[in-house]
Amino acid sequence: MIKGLVFVLNRLIYALVIFIMLLTIPNISLNFLEKKINMPSAAEITDDKKDRIIEKATEYEKPDKIEKTNITEPELIKVFNSKTNEVIVIEPEEYLKGVVASEMPADFNIEALKAQSVTARTYLLYRLKKYPEGHPDHMGAPVCSGIHCQVWASKDDLIASHEDGWYEEYWAKIEEAVNSTSGQILTYEGKIIEPLFHSTSGGRTENSEDVFSTAVPYLRSVESPYESEAPKLHDSVNMTVDEFIRKIKSVYENLDISPDNLDEKIQLGEVSEGGKIKTIYVDNTEITGREMRSLFNLNSTDFNFIQSGNEIEIVTNGYGHGVGMSQWGADGMADKGFDYKEILKHYFTDIKIVSMK
Repeated sequence: MIKGLVFVLNRLIYALVIFIMLLTIPNISLNFLEKKINMPSAAEITDDKKDRIIEKATEYEKPDKIEKTNITEPELIKVFNSKTNEVIVIEPEEYLKGVVASEMPADFNIEALKAQSVTARTYLLYRLKKYPEGHPDHMGAPVCSGIHCQVWASKDDLIASHEDGWYEEYWAKIEEAVNSTSGQILTYEGKIIEPLFHSTSGGRTENSEDVFSTAVPYLRSVESPYESEAPKLHDSVNMTVDEFIRKIKSVYENLDISPDNLDEKIQLGEVSEGGKIKTIYVDNTEITGREMRSLFNLNSTDFNFIQSGNEIEIVTNGYGHGVGMSQWGADGMADKGFDYKEILKHYFTDIKIVSMK
């Protein structure tokens, strides 16, 4: 009996030592097929990490009055309507209502909608300053109505594109989100920021340089734990192994890959701080995560390949580029009791919320 207990204890100690040793091995050349990369999703972030988010949020200043600046909001702005190819003139706050209604679900928490309103207003002002004579892709207007800038639709188009009763149920809420934050924008060291946003980060946002090459001090990777309700938090794309190989070789013709050697030929390269794939290696050829996302039309660059016989499943986590404010993360924070200022100061590092003249 005693010998049996000693044997069991020895096996447990041995297993623990092996586990500790494995933790110390660098994660540089992992076989990428049939293995899940250990990157946290929103659902996997532990309670202690959520608590740190809460503790950090409670440190945010909540001034009674927002600092005023000498930045002036224009009375009218020009918007290039991507559907009609015409430039229209509209009041900024009316434009913002169309943006908020187009970019974020109207049934989101009002604090999330306020955060989107301030973000949209800041983006507009950033574009007005950067392209006063119009953007090169749509001359005559600094912003357009498509995803090239931020999506905008007129009130009539919004009513037509939603189910009956949408306007009566939600338009007043959208107006409240925009009107209650009237004139408020985001600045960093006194300058208007470019406040990027996306749908769902998958648990952590990205550093700007890991996606767009340039390091921006207010676009830093932060945890985004409250995204569990996001419909595209997890997704997958399925295909045969032959289809998978044919797709890759349509761009990278000289790869020596076949159904029999994929598990050896595909390896993980570099992973970003936000947990997204920066590079993988296929037959020693470096391919960026963004290239793979485009090639297979994936929701994000946080992906894994899972091979089962002659089938491959590409599982994704998150939706969008992952930089800046996560919209579903913002709604999750709002549902946890955070206001729009706390949401904005969480997703945009060291920014100030100021009011225009």
